[in-house]
Amino acid sequence: MRHRIRGRRLGRSTSHRTALKRNLLSALFTHGRIVTTLAKAKEYRPFAEKIITRAKTKSLHNIRFVARDLHDKDLLKKMFDEIGPMYADRNGGYTRIVRLPQNRLGDNGKQAIFELVGFTKAVEEEEKPKKKKKKK
Repeated sequence: MRHRIRGRRLGRSTSHRTALKRNLLSALFTHGRIVTTLAKAKEYRPFAEKIITRAKTKSLHNIRFVARDLHDKDLLKKMFDEIGPMYADRNGGYTRIVRLPQNRLGDNGKQAIFELVGFTKAVEEEEKPKKKKKKK
């Protein structure tokens, strides 16, 4: 019986799963959107949500908590300076999972887009060229 056994094993050992979690979350926070399998996206969504919730308030305890999963110092700075404040007025639901219609070619695995909500809008605003006002 499976009483009180949580989480997916994803066909990996424990150390491989923790490395997968760190790599997947750092790629998500770096790029804002990644394409992965549906099982991985569903498994690591709660971890991403908890990290973003911690990054909303900058304190030593929260920095150490987030640094436990993200080992990149530049990404850690980005979490507390950009991503956390971006969701300051939002009470959860920071990530979105969108299923893709086509399966992966190699093993026919179900694919999904794992993305941060509102991140694409923020990126588009940064890339938009600013118009200069003409002086009369």
